[in-house]
Amino acid sequence: MLFLILIPVVIVVLVVIVSSRPSRLNLTGAHVMITGGSSGIGLEVAKECARQGGFVSLVARNEQRLKQAKSEVEEHLKGGGERQCVTILPLDVSESYEKVQEGIRKVEEKLGPVDVLVNCAGVSHAEVFEDTPAEKFEWLMKINYLGSVYCTKAVVSGMKLRKKGRIAFVSSQAGQTGVFGYTGYAATKFALRGLAETLQMEIKPYNMAVTISFPPDTDTPGFHSEDDTKPEETRLISETAGLFSAEVVAKSLVRDIVRGEFINTIGLDGFILGNLTVGMAPCNSVVSATLQVILMSPLRIVALAYLKSFDVIVAKCARKKALPEADNKLQ
Repeated sequence: MLFLILIPVVIVVLVVIVSSRPSRLNLTGAHVMITGGSSGIGLEVAKECARQGGFVSLVARNEQRLKQAKSEVEEHLKGGGERQCVTILPLDVSESYEKVQEGIRKVEEKLGPVDVLVNCAGVSHAEVFEDTPAEKFEWLMKINYLGSVYCTKAVVSGMKLRKKGRIAFVSSQAGQTGVFGYTGYAATKFALRGLAETLQMEIKPYNMAVTISFPPDTDTPGFHSEDDTKPEETRLISETAGLFSAEVVAKSLVRDIVRGEFINTIGLDGFILGNLTVGMAPCNSVVSATLQVILMSPLRIVALAYLKSFDVIVAKCARKKALPEADNKLQ
């Protein structure tokens, strides 16, 4: 009975204290820049933005893949008028801020200032901590974190002057919880969360918004390449969240970018992790805030059950590895 009485009180309090939404963004005629846009989630985001009338610029290292991606995205152009187009920028976003800034300025001369930046460029590496070379940690941090920093820094000042803009970061469910084998990768994805939360606070007064996405395993070329070499423990734990198509992930992300939502999640496990790890993240929806308040405690029990199952997986794999070692000693 007391619980039923408290719910309306909680909702009233949340209506007062929850932040207001930024104005909804219309992608028609907007310049959308997507890093990592030559494949995977980035390519699907580009297609969805093109369908909604956006002027799209694709950024990636491989020029041949970019040209192929450009052709694919052009098939989805509509609603943006005769001038709507797709352009490409061959660029390693992790090389240096100066080169990133120069490249983005050249694209802006063609398509106008960037209205939406979607930081999809990223790489993954799965290996137990002590076997991971030190240079792998540096490589992951440069591409996954600093690449996003450089691109964001190159466009954020202009967005503030125009009082219009969206910046999105593609993290991972491994940016919400530690996963066996991802000491290098997960750290970079956790770093993006810290960047996103802090940047959101700085740019909010300028009618801008940050969105950070935490996708599960996604059916992309990068995923299949990594899946061939990742430790068995990593693969078994990752499989518990299922495999989603890049198109589903992209549509969900674009929807939340347009709305100005801070956290973007996909699937049931994503919903659980999103509400459980929300912490001090901003929220501009009374419905979302209410669910977070109500569900955080019971979801902690669910999380502990998940962690127990992960521990069981790791223990089983450890025993499996120990058997050949024991046989060798006996011989």
